[in-house]
Amino acid sequence: MVLSNVHGFPRIGRRRELKFATERYWAGEASRGELAEAGQAIRRENWRLMREAGIPLIPSGDFSFYDQVLDVTALVGAVPERFRGAEDPYFAMARGTSEAPAMEMTKWFDTNYHLIVPELGPDTSFELSDTKPFDEYLEARELDIQTKPVLVGPVTYLLLSKPGEGAPEELDPLTLLDPLVEVYAQVIGRLGELGADWVELHEPAFVEDRGEPELDALRRAYGRLGDVHGRPRIAVATYFDHAGEALSALRDLSVEGVGLDFTRGGRNLELLREVGGLGGKTLFAGIVDGRNVWANDLRASLGLLAELRTRAEELVVSTSCSLQHVPVDVDDEPGLDEELKGWMAFAVQKLHELVTLARALEDPGEVARELDRSAALHDARRSSPRTRNPAVRERVAALGGSHARRQSAFERRRAAQRGRLRLPSFPTTTIGSFPQTADLRAARMALRRGELDEAEYERRMRAEVERVIRLQEELGLDVLVHGEPERNDMVQYFGERMEGYAFTDNAWVQSYGSRYVRPPIIYGDVARPEPITIDWITYAQSLTDRPVKGVLTAPLTMLKWSFVRDDQPEADTCRQIALALRDEVLDLERAGVPIIQIDDPAIREGLPLRHERWNEYLEWAVESFRICSSGVSEETQIQTHMCYSEFGDILDQIQRMDADVLLIEAARSRMELLDDWARTGYRGEVGPGVYDIHSPRVPSPEETADLLRAAARVLDPEQLWVNPDCGLKTRRYDEVEPALRNMVDAARQLRKELAPAPA
Repeated sequence: MVLSNVHGFPRIGRRRELKFATERYWAGEASRGELAEAGQAIRRENWRLMREAGIPLIPSGDFSFYDQVLDVTALVGAVPERFRGAEDPYFAMARGTSEAPAMEMTKWFDTNYHLIVPELGPDTSFELSDTKPFDEYLEARELDIQTKPVLVGPVTYLLLSKPGEGAPEELDPLTLLDPLVEVYAQVIGRLGELGADWVELHEPAFVEDRGEPELDALRRAYGRLGDVHGRPRIAVATYFDHAGEALSALRDLSVEGVGLDFTRGGRNLELLREVGGLGGKTLFAGIVDGRNVWANDLRASLGLLAELRTRAEELVVSTSCSLQHVPVDVDDEPGLDEELKGWMAFAVQKLHELVTLARALEDPGEVARELDRSAALHDARRSSPRTRNPAVRERVAALGGSHARRQSAFERRRAAQRGRLRLPSFPTTTIGSFPQTADLRAARMALRRGELDEAEYERRMRAEVERVIRLQEELGLDVLVHGEPERNDMVQYFGERMEGYAFTDNAWVQSYGSRYVRPPIIYGDVARPEPITIDWITYAQSLTDRPVKGVLTAPLTMLKWSFVRDDQPEADTCRQIALALRDEVLDLERAGVPIIQIDDPAIREGLPLRHERWNEYLEWAVESFRICSSGVSEETQIQTHMCYSEFGDILDQIQRMDADVLLIEAARSRMELLDDWARTGYRGEVGPGVYDIHSPRVPSPEETADLLRAAARVLDPEQLWVNPDCGLKTRRYDEVEPALRNMVDAARQLRKELAPAPA
C-alpha cells in the first residue's frame, strides 16, 4: 500500500479563529486557558479533516501559537535572558515588552512567512523545557488518531540563528550542535516511548548552498539521533528547492526516510539518478505543491511518481512542504466562479490529491474518473481566453532598454529634487500606512456587505485622510503620506484594480503571528484599466503645503505576495505588472506628486535559494522595478522601501534599481546593515528604520538618536532620512503617536549635532 503524507496543515483555523483568540489574549480579554482551548479546537479539526480524507501520515506538532522556530526556542530552553522574567516569555520573545525589545524577525527561506530568529551565544545552555511535542501527540491519540510528530530540525535551527546579546559576531552556531542534539535525542526517545511510529524533522537549510562543515553537522546530528534507543523511524524533510550537494549525505544518514521537493526542486530527480537512488530508505516525494493554489496535474505527477518508485525502497506521496502557505478550503470561496475554482486546490483539496495519487499508484483504474477530470481541467485552463491578453503581450514584446533607464544620473537628480522639495537635513517621513482602526475595518466590511454606499464610504475615508494629514503636521513630519485608510492590503488593493487577478473572501494565510493576508491569485495577463491612487493622493496634497508622497507596491512584490500563475515564466508576469504600474507612476507625476514611493520588500525574499539562479532572477527583478519607475523626470523623487530580510548580500543590485531614496528596516536588527553599507559604498539616500513597528514598545528619543548616530558614522549625514521600519497599519495610535513624536525629536537633535553649518 502506498502511503500519503502531509508535512503540516494551516494552523489559523477556517475562519481565522487563532488570530482572534490570540489578539483577545494579548488585549487581556481572554485567559491563557481560553487561548489554549482555541488552539486545541483548531488542531482537532485539522486532524479530523486529514483522517477523513484518508491520509495515513498525519502531522502533529505543526500547530503553533506564533511560529514553529520560536516553538523550538521554547522547547530547548534557549530563551534570551531579557525575557526570562516576563509574564509570558513565549509571546514576549515575539513581540517584545516595555523593557525588552523583541527578537529579530526574518523570512522563512523564500516565503512571505516570518520566523522569530533564535539568539544564541557560547554560553547558551540547552535543556528540554517544554512538553508541546508530547502533549499534542497524546492529544491526537485520545481521538484515536496516530500522528507523525514534526519539528524543525536541529541543524536548520542553528543555521537560522544569530549571535545573541553579548555574543561575538563571528560565533559559529554549529559549535552548539552537540548539546542541542542531546535535547532532540530526549524528544525523539520520549516520542518513541509514547508510541510514535515516525517523527519528521525539517531541514530546509539543506536546499541552500552548503559546504562541508554544514554537511558534517548534518551527519553528526543524525548519527546521534539514529542511535537513540527505542526511537521512532526518522524522516528528514527538505523543501523549497533541490538538495544539491546534500543529497548524498541525506542518503547515507542513519535514518529511515528522506523528504524531497519535486515541485520547486525539479533537479532532485536528476540528482537521484546521479546517486543511484536512496537505497533502502523511504522517499517522501513532495509532489503536491504546498506553496501555490493550482490543482495538481495528476497524470503528469503519476508519470514522475512511477520513476521515483524505482529510486527508493518505499515511496510515500507527500506535500512538497507544509500546507501552512496555502488557504484552507477553496469551497469556502463563493465569490470565485466555477471555472477558476476548478483550476485550484487549497489545503483540503490537496489532501484529496495526495490520496488520489497514492491510490492511482496501486490501481489507476480505481481513480480513472478523477484522472480524466484533472486532465480535462488542465486542458481547459491552457486554452482559456481568460489567461491571455494580446495587447499586454504586444506591449511586453516591445520593451527596450530605454524603458528601464532614468533620464539622468543620480547626482543630477538629487540636486533637482532638493531644489524642488527644500527639506531639512535628516528629513522625517513614514512608510505609508497609518493604523487601521476598528472603525475603518468596520466601514470596509459594511461596504463589502452592501450596508454602506460608495459615496458614504469615500466620505469617511477622506475624513480619515484629513485627520492623518493634520496629525503628521502636528507631529512635525517633513514628508507626509495620506495614511492609506482605503487600502485593505498593499498587494490586494492594487490587484483588485487590475485585470488578470482573482480575489477571495476567506483564503487567509499567515504572514507572522496574528498577521494574516489573503494573497491575490494571478491567473491571466495583467493590465491596469484606469488610475488607482491619483484621487486619494491629490486630495491629501490639497490639504497641506508639505509634500505628500504617493505610495505604490513594486511589481516584484505584487508578484511574490500573490499566488502566481504557473503556466508562464514569472519574469514575464512581472514585466506585465511593471508596465501596469508604470502607467500609475506617470499619472501620479502628471498630477504633480513630487515623491513616489514604490515598496519592494519581497526582492530579497524572492532570491532563489541556490546561487546558481541569482543572476538570472536579479536581472529581471531589477529590470521590472526600473520599468516601473524610470519614466519620470529628474525632479520627481523615487523612493523604495524594503524590510525583514537579509539585504546585505544584494546591496549592489539594490543600488542598480536606481531609486533616489531607500527606506529599509534596521531597528529590529539594530542597524546590522551598517557594515554592508560601508562595504558597498552605497551612494543613494537612505532611511534606516529607527522604530520597530512589529513591537508595542515606544522607543525613546535618545534610543532613536543613538541609532541615527550609528548610521551617521557610516553614511554621510546628508544621505540620511528618518523613518520607521515599516508601515503602521498594525499598531494602535496610542503607540504610534508617541513613537513618531520621539522619532521627530531625535531627528531634530541630530540636525543640531551633525548637520553642516550654513555657508
